[in-house]
Amino acid sequence: MTTPPGSTPLDAGPGRVLSLSAAALVVLVAEPLYLLVDTAVVGRLGALPLGALAVGAVVLAQVSSLGTFLAYGTTARAARAFGAGRRDRAIAEGVAATWLALLAGVAVIVVGQVVARPVAEALGDGGLLADEAVSWMRIALWGAPGILVAMAGNGWMRGVQSTRAPVVVVLAGNGASAVACPILVHGTGLGLQGSAIANVGAQSIVLALFVGALVREAVRLGVPLRPVPDDLRAQLGLGRDLLLRSLAFQACFLSATAVCARFGAPSVAAHQVVLQLWTFMATVLDSLAIAAQQLVGAALGASAAGSVRAVTTRVTGYGIVLGTAAGVVFAALAGVLPRVFTPDAAVLATIPAAWWFFVALQPVAGFVFALDGVLLGAADAAFLGRLTLACALFGFLPVIWASLAFGWGLAGVWAGLSLFMLGRAVGVGLRARGDGWMVTGPA
Repeated sequence: MTTPPGSTPLDAGPGRVLSLSAAALVVLVAEPLYLLVDTAVVGRLGALPLGALAVGAVVLAQVSSLGTFLAYGTTARAARAFGAGRRDRAIAEGVAATWLALLAGVAVIVVGQVVARPVAEALGDGGLLADEAVSWMRIALWGAPGILVAMAGNGWMRGVQSTRAPVVVVLAGNGASAVACPILVHGTGLGLQGSAIANVGAQSIVLALFVGALVREAVRLGVPLRPVPDDLRAQLGLGRDLLLRSLAFQACFLSATAVCARFGAPSVAAHQVVLQLWTFMATVLDSLAIAAQQLVGAALGASAAGSVRAVTTRVTGYGIVLGTAAGVVFAALAGVLPRVFTPDAAVLATIPAAWWFFVALQPVAGFVFALDGVLLGAADAAFLGRLTLACALFGFLPVIWASLAFGWGLAGVWAGLSLFMLGRAVGVGLRARGDGWMVTGPA
């Protein structure tokens, strides 16, 4: 697992950025693609199991969302050590993150078994739907350690600029589960519970492969495999700020869906269509941000301030170009693409209220995601957490709730998202122009 021949940890040329981004993109889309397969398999059982899967999957998604600090925080710290020529320290960060992932995963299993019933009843409105969701969750939650270890594993592997290994690991786990899912659900008669078992199987394979790779690296470099309190505290400090950022995002998007639902079924359905496209583009742009994290962290670790500026300029330019191209494509497809998702005339008539905000925001998103990656690579999570929270409290949330109060409809909700993104763009742009975040040297 080394940097490819012909490149260095500080190489930020187009080929290197593309290589890092492509590897990250494969890992990012593997799980959503598997979930589509899982949904299609369970969907053949009928509406009740499919609804139960939706309820259970929402709960499991929160585990992934709240565990993102293990990936982003570990990438930043490991990349800085890697750039400083301390691969052993980068692996030590991976050891610390993996211990945290395992401990958090066990806690999720224990707490999840206790709260599965009340959560399912709250989300599924009781009855048979809640019963089915509980049966799925109580099995699927055993995969939580694997989900979190995968985040930690992706974090330290990205930090040492390993592009192939995380792709192989994630595809192996999800590929095996995609094959096993229809067999367990339909072939053995396990039904919905077969889906949960397939999920746990995938996460178990991923856990074993990531832990195995970490142990091999640690033994080779003489890195202790026991938990080191100082490393754990450093990881948790960075994780606190990243967790605050994740919670702000969740509050915004859950509130937006709640407000849209109050405008009626066509509005919430139209919002869902455009939001899924937004999420897809966020995944694409996030792959560029992950490349920025790796390159900036390595450059700061090597005390190469000039390289940090070069990476920042180049990656930001790529983000704007990619976002602009996406905006042009989605504008051209405005009359065609929504019909792929729904034939409903009322929903199609409502989608334009959000569509043109979505199109116009693509270049802004490219700029914001790129600089998010730069600042995350510098472990500037405290600033990003404060900025995201401020933009949510004073931009997104007031506008969308005013939209409900004054009847602005779906356009008001997406105006709130636009203000949220523009506020973040101003914030990260001003921050990147200064030098306060550019702390060089090993972590």
